[in-house]
Amino acid sequence: MRPKTRWGTAVLLGILACSLIAGGCGYRVVGRTNALPPGAQTIAIPAFANRTTTYRIEQILTESVVHEFIARTKYRVVPEENGADLVLHGEVTSLAAGAVVFDPTTGVATTVLVTAVMKASLQDRTGKTLYQNNNLVFREPYEISEDPKSFFQEEGPALDRMSRDLAERVVSDIIESF
Repeated sequence: MRPKTRWGTAVLLGILACSLIAGGCGYRVVGRTNALPPGAQTIAIPAFANRTTTYRIEQILTESVVHEFIARTKYRVVPEENGADLVLHGEVTSLAAGAVVFDPTTGVATTVLVTAVMKASLQDRTGKTLYQNNNLVFREPYEISEDPKSFFQEEGPALDRMSRDLAERVVSDIIESF
């Protein structure tokens, strides 16, 4: 019986040692940290700038980011910069769509890929930049019906899905300091 007890003790000590080493080397559970200043309570998210010709795309993206901040953080989100502890600025720099899948028999496009590019930066009250990314790229495919009777404009829902993905990434990047 004694050899088995030593083996079990050795395994237990090995597991304990690995736990201590992993706990001290910087590993952490993603989504549980907040790299923003601890005293910050409000974040201003004014409407993003739109450098494209697409009508209202900045409103769709701004609304998604605001919703994501409200859903995932404790910050009070306000539209005006005055009095806010943090300010998030965004700029939609490009929006493009291109056919990526074609029907092999007719040659007609069946799937279009929408690609949006934007900039985002977060500053504190003093103007110090806490987060900046000048090349946020998001893509979302949408299908085009070949039958005119069943045609449904899918671009709007594709932009909504893309805006939610964008918002999740921006908020995660900001609060987790990646």
